[in-house]
Amino acid sequence: MCGMPLRATLQLGHPALREPCAEVDDPSAPDVAAVVTDLRDTLADWVARTGYGRGIAAPQIGVPSRLVYLDVDGPWPMVNPRIVARSEATWAPWDSCLSFSLEFFCRARRAVWVDVEYLGLDGRRRTVHAENELGELLQHELDHLDGVLAVDRMTDASTLCLRGEFERRHRAESPYRR
Repeated sequence: MCGMPLRATLQLGHPALREPCAEVDDPSAPDVAAVVTDLRDTLADWVARTGYGRGIAAPQIGVPSRLVYLDVDGPWPMVNPRIVARSEATWAPWDSCLSFSLEFFCRARRAVWVDVEYLGLDGRRRTVHAENELGELLQHELDHLDGVLAVDRMTDASTLCLRGEFERRHRAESPYRR
């Protein structure tokens, strides 16, 4: 994007995807802004090439920092996000991952809603209450920061579905129905 080199997305099996990430000391530091730019550009490239992608976490591009970038109604960088409350009720939406090269989907167990605290790039603390698909997305991305992948939350191996079958049979009931 814009002539800048894109970061490679680590794939399932890479040991760095299983490592917990370190807290970010200074959200306004230039190196944090550089990682956020890399996350934005890498996500935009995935969306342009595949039509999929709503968020990406720093460990997916090999940066072991607690940073997440979402593209939901605009850019949304999150520094040191953490879930501070979650519903007891759960659901099992379809899930996939850029770190699976979007080759397969599965149903993953998630809380119906979560409250997430995070810092903006300006260092200000924020809180968001997220339900359903946004809640699922936040849980997915924040799991990455703790070395947890969607396959770890899979309800059952029988839900594994290759992308072509997912698109034929299940896309209409997913966040990618648009």
